[in-house]
Amino acid sequence: MNLLRYDNLYLILSGFLIIASIASIAIFGLQLGIDFTGGSILEVEYTSERPSNQDVQERISGLDLGSPYVQSLGEKGVVIRMKDISEETHQEVLQLLGTEVEERKFESIGPVIGKELRDKALLIIFLALAVIVIYIAFAFRKITRPVKSWQWSVAALVAILHDVLIPLGILALLGEFRGIQITIPVVVALLTVAGYSINDTVVVFDRIRENLARKVGADFRDTVNKSLRQTLTRSINTSATTLIVVAAIFVLGGETLRSFSFTMIIGIVVGTYSSLFLAPVLLVKWTERFRLRSSSGQN
Repeated sequence: MNLLRYDNLYLILSGFLIIASIASIAIFGLQLGIDFTGGSILEVEYTSERPSNQDVQERISGLDLGSPYVQSLGEKGVVIRMKDISEETHQEVLQLLGTEVEERKFESIGPVIGKELRDKALLIIFLALAVIVIYIAFAFRKITRPVKSWQWSVAALVAILHDVLIPLGILALLGEFRGIQITIPVVVALLTVAGYSINDTVVVFDRIRENLARKVGADFRDTVNKSLRQTLTRSINTSATTLIVVAAIFVLGGETLRSFSFTMIIGIVVGTYSSLFLAPVLLVKWTERFRLRSSSGQN
């Protein structure tokens, strides 16, 4: 089975998804939650039948709440995210929601704290990517032919960016049409996806390294292809097992965990694909391009 037979198609598909995701983010933007922008979150539960989200939106539309986002929670709960409001406005919201409402939680996050959380989240993501690149370069430092250590790092980094950008692009699209927001759980999910992806990629890379040392394969392309065949079943089974758990969280975990689990589902799927069909293909293309340049130089 030649898994690298459609290597150009793999690159085209990944390139299309990355460009589409970047376009989605650029056009629609990311809907940041109050964790990062500052604001207030009110969680209530109805003692009788819960009205629709649209009905709740209409009840509070007369107040200055910014652009409130109404979200169902469980069977009778409702969560309202809005700009930072005073205690007086807080009580007015409760009155408009009706007498059959019981308040479960009310929290406010100031804009300064929101900005600090946003800056720290970006710093954490940057540091995580930097550490991953350094780790890959160090782990594969003894391999200089046919791929240099930094090329392993760059291939892994491209795969991680691929796995993070695609969920972000989908979240940007859903944020525009379904009001999905980027919250701290979503950032945690993206970091988890990055870690999951690099773990899967390293497993594939490690098998390629072992086969290179044992001189398995007629050339580097053949070595990579045989390494992919050896790790294919393991990668798919591991991802499928994880997906079952995350899907259960998505269905049964409630509204508060839905964005987290949804991001994880997308990330695991694209992460498995990139570990098998993007990062290794980049290494193969690099070596073949270098060989063509060398042949042209000799001629």
